[in-house]
Amino acid sequence: MFKAILFDLDGTLIDTNRLIIESYTHTIKKHLNFTPEEKDIVKYFGEPLKITLSRYDNDKYEEMYKTYIEFNEMNHDSMVKEMDYARDALTELKKRGLPLGIVTSKRKIMAERGLKLLDLLKYFDVLITPEDTDKHKPNPEPILKACEKLNIEPRDVLFVGDSHYDILCGKNAEAKTCIVKYTMLDLEELLKFEPDYVVEDLREILRLQ
Repeated sequence: MFKAILFDLDGTLIDTNRLIIESYTHTIKKHLNFTPEEKDIVKYFGEPLKITLSRYDNDKYEEMYKTYIEFNEMNHDSMVKEMDYARDALTELKKRGLPLGIVTSKRKIMAERGLKLLDLLKYFDVLITPEDTDKHKPNPEPILKACEKLNIEPRDVLFVGDSHYDILCGKNAEAKTCIVKYTMLDLEELLKFEPDYVVEDLREILRLQ
């Protein structure tokens, strides 16, 4: 059915949820002297880091960015793990000969670090990060870039993610979209964005082929 599958990274293939929340909490506490509620952090999952930090303070976000990066990189390897059944799904998709890619708002150096740490990088034919495009999710440019590299039309691609930014990015690119039920975001709210598919875990993608 699909000629390629694209995935978001954090919260979809790799569980970095606690790392991200603690990185934001540490940064905001240090610079703005308050502790944000977890639900207020989670709702911005999926957008580039600097944009989220500028929502908290447009004057200090560059300084906050440095603090976030320092904390995140220091704690990354001990707090990252693969999502349940992600490897099973990727292994089977590759057996079927499908090109696979990642479209993430995460910096390339950290996206590659997490994938290598968990021995997942080998499954992917393309990795698109904010360094690769001028515009970012929910703009379609990241998916269009991935499709260009794979030489596949967006309409023949499934994009799997865990946030409304992923759904909108996919729809704007005219790709099919899939949301995972284990998202930390409010699933009921996400469904209002009308993804084409919803799966309990990544193995269910195999049934969509």
